[in-house]
Amino acid sequence: MSEQLFLIAQIAGQSVAIDANQVESVVDIAHVVAVPRAEGHVRGLAALRSRVVTVIDTRAALGLAPAERDTGRAVITPVDGHHYAMLVDALDDVAPFESQPMAVGVPLSPVWQRAGRGLVERDGEPILAIDLAALVPGPDCADHTGRD
Repeated sequence: MSEQLFLIAQIAGQSVAIDANQVESVVDIAHVVAVPRAEGHVRGLAALRSRVVTVIDTRAALGLAPAERDTGRAVITPVDGHHYAMLVDALDDVAPFESQPMAVGVPLSPVWQRAGRGLVERDGEPILAIDLAALVPGPDCADHTGRD
C-alpha cells in the first residue's frame, strides 16, 4: 500500500485523520450566522472568500454535545457540489501515512462508526481516518456519504 497525505485534527478530544483529498482549505471562521429551523448540527452560514459556506458542528453531527465554545477552526470540504466548513477543535499536522482498513472486531464507539473509514498509525498510535462527507447529513442520517 502506498502512503497518502492526511490532515490530523482533533474532534471531541479524539485525534482523527482526514484524507487530504477531502480538504480544500483550512480556515479560521470569525462570524457564523444562525439559520432558523436548521438541524442541530448546522451551526449556520459564514462568508468565506466571497462565498457562503454551511458551517457544520462536527461534534453535534456525531451525536455528541456541541462544543461549549466556538474554536473558529474549520476544514473546508466540498460535498455534492456544495462547500462545508467542518468545525474542529484543533489542527495538529499534515503528513503522509499508509491507510489501513478497519480490522474486523475493532471496538469502535457507535458515535464514530458512521464516519470511520480506516486507520493510520502515527508514532505507534492508531488514529481513526474519517470521511467528512459522512458528517454533513447529521446524526440521524446513517448511510449518506455524499461520495461515490
